[in-house]
This record gives sequence, C-alpha cells and structure tokens, in this order.
Amino acid sequence: MSAASSLKRKQPSADVLSAGSSNRAAKRVKKSTARTILTQTSDKALNQNGDLDVSAFVKAREHEIKAMEAAMESSKKALSTRAFQQVPRHLRRRTASHNVRKVPKRLRARAAKEMKEDNTPTVTARRRKITPHMRLRLDTAKRLQGLAERAKTKRPAAVKGPNEDPRKGVTVITRTPKLKKNTLNRPFVQSAKFKKRQRNKSWLPTHLYHAKRAHMTPPKEPLWRFSIPLTPTEKSYRVTHRTGSMRGCLAWDMSYMSTIGIEGVEASLLGLLRGLGLQEDMLAGRKGMKWRKGVRWWGGWVRERGAERCWIVRIAVIWCAENQEMLNDEKRETRKGTGKVKRRLFIRSHPSAFLQLWNEILRVAKMQRPPPIVEDLRFEIGSIEIAGPASTEVLVGILRPTVANTSSSPLPDSPERIWPSLASVTNPASLPTNALLGFNISDTRLQYPYRISSTMSQPRSEDELLQIISSWPLDSTQFSPLLFDRTARLTASRLLPSQKAINRRRSAALPGACPASLPTDPKIPALLLASRSESTKSLQGSWTLLLPWKCVVPIWYSLMHHPLSSGGTPRFGGLHETRQITFEQSIPWFPGDYPGTSAGWQWESSERERRRQEWERRPKGKRTEWSSVDLGQGRKGEIGLGWACDWERLIEGPPANPPPPEALSQPQNSSATKTQTPATTSNVPSKPPLVFYHLPLSASPLPSPLPPNALTTISITLIHHGTPTPCARIYRLPTTNPALRTQWLYAASRAPSHVAQRTPHPTPNKDAPIHEKRAARAASLLVNAQPQQRDLNASEHGTVHPPVPDEQDLIGFVTTGNFNLGQGRGTGIGCVLVERVLDDLNGKAKGGICIVREVGVGVGRVGRWGAVG
Repeated sequence: MSAASSLKRKQPSADVLSAGSSNRAAKRVKKSTARTILTQTSDKALNQNGDLDVSAFVKAREHEIKAMEAAMESSKKALSTRAFQQVPRHLRRRTASHNVRKVPKRLRARAAKEMKEDNTPTVTARRRKITPHMRLRLDTAKRLQGLAERAKTKRPAAVKGPNEDPRKGVTVITRTPKLKKNTLNRPFVQSAKFKKRQRNKSWLPTHLYHAKRAHMTPPKEPLWRFSIPLTPTEKSYRVTHRTGSMRGCLAWDMSYMSTIGIEGVEASLLGLLRGLGLQEDMLAGRKGMKWRKGVRWWGGWVRERGAERCWIVRIAVIWCAENQEMLNDEKRETRKGTGKVKRRLFIRSHPSAFLQLWNEILRVAKMQRPPPIVEDLRFEIGSIEIAGPASTEVLVGILRPTVANTSSSPLPDSPERIWPSLASVTNPASLPTNALLGFNISDTRLQYPYRISSTMSQPRSEDELLQIISSWPLDSTQFSPLLFDRTARLTASRLLPSQKAINRRRSAALPGACPASLPTDPKIPALLLASRSESTKSLQGSWTLLLPWKCVVPIWYSLMHHPLSSGGTPRFGGLHETRQITFEQSIPWFPGDYPGTSAGWQWESSERERRRQEWERRPKGKRTEWSSVDLGQGRKGEIGLGWACDWERLIEGPPANPPPPEALSQPQNSSATKTQTPATTSNVPSKPPLVFYHLPLSASPLPSPLPPNALTTISITLIHHGTPTPCARIYRLPTTNPALRTQWLYAASRAPSHVAQRTPHPTPNKDAPIHEKRAARAASLLVNAQPQQRDLNASEHGTVHPPVPDEQDLIGFVTTGNFNLGQGRGTGIGCVLVERVLDDLNGKAKGGICIVREVGVGVGRVGRWGAVG
C-alpha cells in the first residue's frame, strides 16, 4: 500500500498548497519590510585623526531617526485593521467602508481619519449623481406627493364632525370601524410605497427590521400567506442553543399566529368548546375552574365534529377574566338567570390550520342557542414570543404597567404590583402552570436609553419570590384585560405617537431623564402567557406577549435594544430557530411533525417536492441511486421514495407490480408530480390521499376500537453513535427472525461508547525509579493499544451492526432529526403506525426499542423511542 493511499484524510491539491504558502510568504515579507530600519555606519562621523566629528555624526543619526519613524508608521499600518472591521459581525454593514455614518459613534472619528488618509471615495446624498433609475423614482415620489397634497385639501370638507388635534394640526377621524361578524378579516391597507410588494402575501409588523437582518421566505413563495423570517444572516445554530438554555434570551415575532375572538353567553361558549372535543372535566369540573375564571390559559387539541372526528390542530384558549362584581357568586347567579351575561374568549392556532379550524368553529357556533359571535382577529392582535433565562428580566425592564384610572392606585396584589417583582425569575416554567397576567403598559419608547432593571440590581429575597409563586395572588386580583375590548385596542393603536413626536419630547427633557408622561399617552393593553414543556418541567419555559397589531413595532425595537445583566442584548430568531428550540426539548413542531393532520400532510407534500427537486439538480454521479442501496441479506433498493416519508408505502405495502430498479433512480416529470406550495393552496388544506388519523396520546387509554391508519408522534434517542435525519426509516425489533432479534437486543444492551471507561492501570509514585516509570508507561500504552474483540454477533461482512429487519417490521419515519446539543447525542422526532406498536403503547413505559436507518444507507442504529403528547 502506498503512502498516499494510507492517508485517511484527503490531501489538498498542489495549487491550493502553493496558493496558501504564497499568501503566507507575502504577509511575512510585508511584515518584515515594514519593520526594517535603514542605518548608516559610524565611519563617516570620524575624521582622519579618528576624532568624532559632531556635525557629521548628527547628520548620520538624523537619517536613522527618520528611518525609524517611517518604520514605526509603516509597521503600525502593515497588519492593522480598519475601523469598520472592528465592529462585531452582527453590527457590520456593507457601506461602512465608505460611509462613516454606518459605523458606531465611538469609531466614527477614526473611520473618517482613515478614509481621509487613504483617499477613500465617499458619497453624500447632496453630491450623488442622479441615475436614470433614481430620477424615475424621484419623479414618482414627487407625483405621489402632489396627489397627497390635493387629497389633504379636499379631506376636511368631506368629513362630518371632525375632531381637531392641536398637537398635530391635522384632522382625526374617531369613527370606530364596523365589526365584522363571522367573516374573514383582511389585512390593513398598506401605504403606496409597499402596496405592490404585498399583493399575494402580508408582512409582519416587524418586516422591515427582519428583512435587513435575516433570510426571508422567497417573494413569490410566501409561507402561510406571510413573509416570514427563516433564520438570521449570521451563523446562529450554537448561539441559539446557548441563548435559549444558558444565558440571554431569544425573541420571535409570532404575529402570524392566528387569533379568533368569540363572544356570547357562557353556556353557548362551553357548548362550542364541547363540540370541538374538549374534555368534560375542563368544561364543568374542578380541574378547569381557574381556566374558566380567566386566570389561566389552556392548551390542547381540537377535533372535527363530523363522523371521522379527525384532530385538527393544537390550540390555546384564553377566557376573559370576570370583573369584581362578577366574582361574587350570588350576584353572578342572579345575573346568570337573566341570560344576559356575555363572556369573551380567544382561540389561538397555527396559521397552517386556521381555515380548517375557522370553518369548524362557524359550523359548531350555528348549532348553539343563542349562537355566539365569531370574529377574525388575525390582523388586530399581534404577538411576541421570548424564551431564555433572561426573558423575564428584559420583559420586566420594558413593560411598565399603568393604571387605567389615574386617580386610584393599584391594589397590593394586583398584576401591576406583582409583575416588577418577577424580574429575578430565570425560568418561566417555575411559575404556576399556564399562568397569565393582563394589564396596561405605557409606550416603551419613552424609557430610551434603556438601562438594566433596578429590580435586578436589588433583587427580592428568595423567600419572598417563592411566597409569591406558591400563593400566586393573581388568582383573585386579575381583572378583565382590556385586550379583549375592541375599542381599547383601536384607541391604543390610534393614539400611538410617531417616532418624530417621541424624539421631540425626548430632546425637550433634561439630559439623562425620560420624557414626562402626558394624559394623551396611549395605554397599550397587554396579555402575558407563561408556558412550559409538558414532558419535562425542568426545561426552559417561554413568554408570549399579546398586544394590538400596530403596537408590536415599538415594543419589538425596545426589546432588541434593552441591555441584559449577563451582557449583550436579546437576539432574534426565525422559523429555523423555533424548530431548533422545540427539537432540543424533544417537543414536536406543528405542522412538520404531525403528518396525520391535514396541515401536516400539506407540509410533508411541500417538503417532499423540495427534496425531490434538490435530488434531481445533482449530477448523476453525486446523487444517491435508490435502486442500488444494499440492505443486507441480498436485499437491494430503497423502501419507497427516497426523498419522502412514504406513508403510502407503509400502509399499503409493496406494490403488486413493482417498477424496474432503473426507474427508481430516474428523475420524474416535475409538472406531473409537483405539489402545491403553502402559498398557492386553496382555502381548506388538501386531505391526504389515504385516510390518515392523527392520534394524540395522553394519560387516558387508547380508544377502542382503534381508528384506521392511526399515526402518533414519538421521540427517538439513539443509544450508540449516529444521528437520525429526516426521512429515516424506523423499524421495530424483528418479529419473524429470532436470531436477528437476539442480535439487536444484544446491541441495545451494550454500554454506549461515551459511557465505557478505559481499563485503569497503576500509576507509579513520582519518587519511583526511572525504570519503574518506564515500565508503567509501556504498560499503559499496551493496555490502550489492545485491539477490540470482534463482536460474536457481527455480520459476515465484519460490521458490528446486524442487518436491518424486513419491510414488514417498518413502523414509521423520522420527520425531524439532528445532533441534539442539549443532550449531546443524536435524537429525532418521528411518527409511527399505531397498530404496529400497539403492545408497546399499552405498556407502562409507552415506548420501546427501535432501529433507525438513514435513507440511502444500509446500516441501522439502535435507539429507544417514547410517545409524546
């Protein structure tokens, strides 16, 4: 064997080596040249007699001094970095090299000096040469400005009963928009500048912030009819793990989540929820008393009312808390008898299943007597989700509660008083289950520049904090949040001042002081929901902040600029970060991990098409040939489609007339197999080609009889090496081959490689003779260098992995899989066919041993799976 072939790692080519060496050599030459100082001999400073000539000596030293000064200056600039290169990566801008305004203030003077010394061409707006495209935009802007001026002159004559605002000098129309009952809501009418960009999609309130800092969905391929940020432009995978679990916090703009408002008699609302599949103990029992009272929120699955009773989506239901006079049981019973007591609630769901849920709610609401009013609040209520150890700290720092009635002070145990005392909480999961807080807040822009919360510098004692969490006085002091009041939401949005008005008030205030509050300042209604993981309560929880749609932007900018006591500021995340956090906590993500639902099948169809197109774009020599996959024991070919979780193959089995092996590796006609993307789907999500039934597992026993083709979601943890990937095949232990089953059981019983310890060897004393030290060192080398004994249950090819089971033992597919930074091993989320794992689900553990094989690979990895809710 040659020396080149014995190398395990591929060596770089000669061109790469020569290019790298030449670059390093050029840097060394540049560095040495800059540090070279020219000198002269001292012979010329002596006369013929050998005496020192002072004038000649001074002239010689003058040349050397100038050379030394020149060397110092050139050495300083040889390998130095520019001002715009010292900015952190997340603050760098493309134009910072020629525009000092794009550099932070502390570096602007240095950047201007460097640009002046290097003659960097700078451009200002006044001296910029107008291009034809720019002239066209200027003419369009001038024409639109003229149209706006003419419209402004005609507006006062057409308005009836206007109210003049002396601060702005403009006419304010206070007419409340008409309430749309049982009708889908439309997005706000955007300004003419951005109207054309939102023809087939809607922007989130913070779209302009994310568009500059994150990768967005393609303009012609929106996700759920929204332009959603996918991931930040900078590398953020490991940073997201550390921020979400160790230090700092991570925020998302979740305004694309759908909100439905329902108002009616309490009996009608309970009947509507009962028709959606809520359990009776939550609707009438003691278990749901606090939830019905409005001091807790509930999360769970809802289902259709038809014959199939298919599960739709997991929702959050929030009741509006009753006022003080309603808390008295006698008065409540008196008013209940009249039948005029109306209550409100919010239902929040994922946008992928909103239309299906909306139609089901309308159908069930028509069956109630009297029927409740259903309102679409998708573009009226926005939300921000924040997770991490510093999530409570930063929320307490920016959310300053205000009292609705300025003449009265808040009660000692009111939400306005309790909220600041929670600043030292590092995990929202430590609060009571599904706790909520509702109060009004002031404009967060008035507190700029933001400082670390004073409650963090002087935190309450642990006993006081534990007393608040254990007693939770908000169960008796939480009143009706104004977020449920439509007039309060519109008033807060209408009275929200512009950024220019905030800047004027800030400049008029004293240096270092915040502007004084005015009676006209808006009182923004806010609702905070604390959530935790259902599987493990020790994991990090999260906060969800609900507020009016137009109030999301000022809160978001305040959140992003608030300093943390641990250093830095909060980070923002996208859709990929949401999936990463849920994956590390072994929580399924909707809709990707629920292919048994209509929304989940639609997501699987789009992902299947994306993976197929990616496979077809690869050259034939660099893509996997599905027909040549060796599964061992003479079996050839991948099971089903290699780029998909082939549920049709799992349920129907192998086809009666299988296609030839060559047809499996041929690209298909994209026009014939292309599925609809989420942006082009119809109002109701398309149903799967087969009758799938998602079965959410809970503490209750499995239904009898079992629904046909029921799928359930599981979590997978590999025992040894390996990382599950999406579309990986999941097998149960072999049922027809006892010998192969014994091999896999033996492989599962072995200790993991990262747990196995080396054989200990005695360590000689430091004062021992040299020959004893050498003998002990040689013994330790021999012990560590002993070859591992070959597994007796290994296959004939010499691998320690037994062959994978047959197709009849295939139970499901991996929908999400990767290396879990939280657990330090490969984990995954998958779905299995319930009828093939019925014995394991009926057991105590609700799980068992499985075999995971990556698609396109013939090697299986042993792991353990467990059911998740």
